[in-house]
Amino acid sequence: MKIQQLSSSAPDFEQRLNSLLAYEAAADEKLEATVAAILHDVRKRGDAAVLEYTATFDRLPIVRARDMELPKEELRSAFDGLPIDQRQALEAAAARVREYHEKQVQASWSYVDADGTLLGQQVTPLDRVGLYVPGGKAAYPSSVLMNALPAKVAGVAELIMVVPTPDGLKNPLVLAAAFLAGVDRVFTIGGAQAVAALAYGTDTIPKVDKIVGPGNAYVASAKRRVFGVCGIDMIAGPSEILVICDGKTDPDWIAMDLFSQAEHDELAQAILISPDANFIGKVARSAERLIEQMPRREIIRTALESRGALIHVASLDEACAISNRIAPEHLELSVSEPQALLSGLKHAGAIFMGRYTSESLGDYCAGPNHVLPTSGTARFSSPLGVYDFQKRSSLIQVSERGAQTLGKIAATLAFGEGLQAHAQSALYRTK
Repeated sequence: MKIQQLSSSAPDFEQRLNSLLAYEAAADEKLEATVAAILHDVRKRGDAAVLEYTATFDRLPIVRARDMELPKEELRSAFDGLPIDQRQALEAAAARVREYHEKQVQASWSYVDADGTLLGQQVTPLDRVGLYVPGGKAAYPSSVLMNALPAKVAGVAELIMVVPTPDGLKNPLVLAAAFLAGVDRVFTIGGAQAVAALAYGTDTIPKVDKIVGPGNAYVASAKRRVFGVCGIDMIAGPSEILVICDGKTDPDWIAMDLFSQAEHDELAQAILISPDANFIGKVARSAERLIEQMPRREIIRTALESRGALIHVASLDEACAISNRIAPEHLELSVSEPQALLSGLKHAGAIFMGRYTSESLGDYCAGPNHVLPTSGTARFSSPLGVYDFQKRSSLIQVSERGAQTLGKIAATLAFGEGLQAHAQSALYRTK
């Protein structure tokens, strides 16, 4: 396996780094046309269209629309039927994720200024949220917890989950996680048709205010297209990890940390930055040896050879500067004093500090959300959180005294903009 090695002192470093980071999801015109047609059809024909697409794509003929919904007893049964170790792990993870997100709840606030005018902000939860969860052979109970629990903590009144069940295959861990997280209704549909049903509503599936959760290219395209009809969380790109290491961590640990994201798919990106050239060589040798143990080694190999890198830098400060340019989804600080680096780091979805903090702990049970900005969007985006399921309304209650001052200010500006009615509306309330 050949992972490219870069040096920040090389004359072509900037060019090679830019080439490494270049990623743009190519628009698949056929896929986009298919998604557009599905959205239009579901908007027009509702349940009938959803049933037809479910039969075609998931090989799951459902005769009656109401049979798309799973009874809540089935969720409880899935939870009760889990092996004890899985049930306990799911409960422990849920408790940590819930506790962390409870710290994020934003409260309404207000104040009264000197002239008696009240100003503030009222924070309220969304009424109804849709959660997309991949189904079939893929099991992502952690995704259910990470998307559902902050919504519930925020106070969302109704959480609707859609999960495809190709050939009728239901994943008990996913259903158990839905039960534990308090999901209100579950429909066994997926793909662009499920996104359309959530966005537009059908006779059976209620229209939601926001859609969250991961999916394939069809789901991502559908979410992008319905944005504006409802909200969405984000359009996620391939998984990413960047490790900054001082050269004193076990190289096997670092190699496996790189593998942990590379195994997601061939487009995932895994990068190590270190001021220790000898250590970089050790990690390369560890990766070469350990990859043969990995069931998904071909995916890992492709990802590391095409988008991975081992970068030698002059110092940890330079490592932080390069990290800020990359703005990674996951950033590991595998150094002796990780908190000393924090002030120099501005852009990262999540920062994992210290040698014992593997990124995989954040994926499942540390507490913070694992839904993170990718493809450099950490420069302006944040992890999914309770705040994504709350909205804010400004509060303004102007006193009679305040209207005398504010009315004249507003009128002057309104006349300047040529908006006479705005000005007069303000002036009518002045003496």
